[in-house]
Amino acid sequence: MLKKVARAIQRGSWKVTAAMLSLAVIVAMGLGAFGVHYLKTQVVEASTSIAKKRAADAKRDSEQILKEATKGVKKKVKDSRAAEKKESRAKTPDEAKASSVLTDQVRAQLPGDLVYDHGSFIVNSNKTPLNASIASTPYATNDVVTHQGKQIAAKGNALLTKRTRQYENRETTGNGRGAFTPAGWHQQTLKGSYYKYAVNRGHLLGYALVGGLKGFDASESNPKNINTQTSWANQAREDDSKGQNYYEGLVRKALDQNKRVRYRVTSIFATDQDLVPVGNEIEAKSSDGKLEFHVFVPNVQNGFSINYYDGKITLD
Repeated sequence: MLKKVARAIQRGSWKVTAAMLSLAVIVAMGLGAFGVHYLKTQVVEASTSIAKKRAADAKRDSEQILKEATKGVKKKVKDSRAAEKKESRAKTPDEAKASSVLTDQVRAQLPGDLVYDHGSFIVNSNKTPLNASIASTPYATNDVVTHQGKQIAAKGNALLTKRTRQYENRETTGNGRGAFTPAGWHQQTLKGSYYKYAVNRGHLLGYALVGGLKGFDASESNPKNINTQTSWANQAREDDSKGQNYYEGLVRKALDQNKRVRYRVTSIFATDQDLVPVGNEIEAKSSDGKLEFHVFVPNVQNGFSINYYDGKITLD
């Protein structure tokens, strides 16, 4: 009798009838201490077995739940990235839009061949004559031109190192925006666009690149370093949407790796009286030769066109 009850208990079957269990207790007591000990041992073993089974079941269930949740998160991330890429492609000026500023006068200012590359153009097969091996301390300078009696940023020239790199935000370092607006500033709010505004205060030498250089005004109020630039040309930084921020990212990475980088940004104007440049020619070369690019980022954006003479905007 005890063996039958013990086998039932060991199988984890708690549906043993009360009468059967009572009878087992009576029989166990009749057999004395051995019977009681035997029955108690079987109950403990059964309890342990059931606890282990329940723990295993719970672990399996939790792993399944985690697996399903992880699968859901991965799908959402994948969908989100796909949506971002689609949006990125949609906001990027196509070759026709990007080429709309390449008049004969503009083309003459850009050496070598031009190859369209996700909104911008590779110039001269990405080769630049900049010498990054010069023996000099880090520096940053600006040149200006005067059009229609207004001072306009024309060139930024620098030797960059990790020492010139800036990681703190503008407000912390006192290089904030202020009320300054560059020549040709005619802001437009865009509805249903990836970018809320048509134009930004576009820098030649970016704050994150030169903001750590003592004595250089890296604020958005420096007229020698700030021009009117479309939001796309200024901000775009994806592999499939290459605005100025994309190329600055390559330089930031090189500086973070403790490389020395010669860097130059030249504003290109269609005429010698335009207030707004048609784009920026950007060149960079590291002293170890592992970073080198030469590109032209057109000052254009989908959804509107600019009169570069006075900066006025016409929505499409």
